Amino acid sequence: MQLDDMRIFVATVDAHNFTAAAKRLSLSKQFVSRRVMALEEALGVPLLVRNTRKLAVTELGQEFYERAKRILGEVEDAEQAMSLRRAGPRGLLRVSAPMSFGMMHLSPLVADFLREHRDVRFDMELSDRTVDVVGEGFDMAVRIGVLPDSTLIAQKLFDVNLVACCSPRYLRRRGTPAAPADLSRHSCLLYGHGGVVAWEFAVDGVLKSFEVQGPLRANNGDLIRDAAVAGLGIVRLPDFIVADALRSGELVTVLDEFLPSPTGVYAVYPQHRQSSLTIRAFVDFLRKHLKKRLTA
Repeated sequence: MQLDDMRIFVATVDAHNFTAAAKRLSLSKQFVSRRVMALEEALGVPLLVRNTRKLAVTELGQEFYERAKRILGEVEDAEQAMSLRRAGPRGLLRVSAPMSFGMMHLSPLVADFLREHRDVRFDMELSDRTVDVVGEGFDMAVRIGVLPDSTLIAQKLFDVNLVACCSPRYLRRRGTPAAPADLSRHSCLLYGHGGVVAWEFAVDGVLKSFEVQGPLRANNGDLIRDAAVAGLGIVRLPDFIVADALRSGELVTVLDEFLPSPTGVYAVYPQHRQSSLTIRAFVDFLRKHLKKRLTA
């Protein structure tokens, strides 16, 4: 039995006669009739009842017709998927990402991805606000930290540590906190907006929250880091934001023994976009190359 014979049989049932099926398939009526008869012989059962006016489908013919339509649909889907893979990623990709992360790491990687995939276009929004991915029409967003429950699909890209640090001159002026509870007596530089801010630390193997306050709050990590370098207080930020300042000695870490487990950086996207070849290609590209950049 051949797939072409299956297609001819389905077209014949849909058209209710050999003439209309032959016209639809651009074949001769005699050829269509012969192929259906050959299919019946191969299966060993009658599929159609032939009369002078139109064709009737037997009970077994109806069962075979329904199964054949499903099979042909799956074959078409598979052919389309392979065709897309041959074509490669293409189209517009709207992406939201945090400002500091986007400037430091996404910026060069987006350029590299575009060089490899000439049929892809990006619409990037770098902002530290949490966008409504579906409501605002984004294809994907990059998010750092614990993800709230949602219908979005999340793919982890890599892990980062949230480190507490400050300038050496701040420590000389205010002293070094020996435990997270000591932060209540220190100036802390706060990331984000909202009400009370609490930082989490691991104490005796248990994650605990400690309220902090200070002279500055902002929704941008670079600004908070620069304020810490200027000696204004203690920050708690992802290590990739403060790495250069730590290497240069402008910042030093504190409370290292209370450092919590790493937090994840995720690519999130709507469920209806999970079959997008372009999104999958970009997520795989980020996972591969971010790991290289951050471990170099």
